[in-house]
Amino acid sequence: MDRYLLNQRMGRKVGTAYFNPKKFGALHKPCMKDMLAFLNCLALNHNSDDKCARQKELLGTCMDAQRNKNRKSMGSINYHLQRLSRGRK
Repeated sequence: MDRYLLNQRMGRKVGTAYFNPKKFGALHKPCMKDMLAFLNCLALNHNSDDKCARQKELLGTCMDAQRNKNRKSMGSINYHLQRLSRGRK
């Protein structure tokens, strides 16, 4: 069967990116509220950046504060390779 028809039947188009929402649902998103406020302001003001200076400033300070924090390491590549190989036994 044609790959295009198979993917259309399954609900996804060929060549589009797919992100599993469950995978990223548990991540902590500290600046999400500020980013949504800035994007909503842009949408309401027809992408006029001058009218959204306050939201832009708040988002910038939030992002700068996150940059300075130490982030928890996701582990080395060797750890992930060992974890994946354990599941195949």
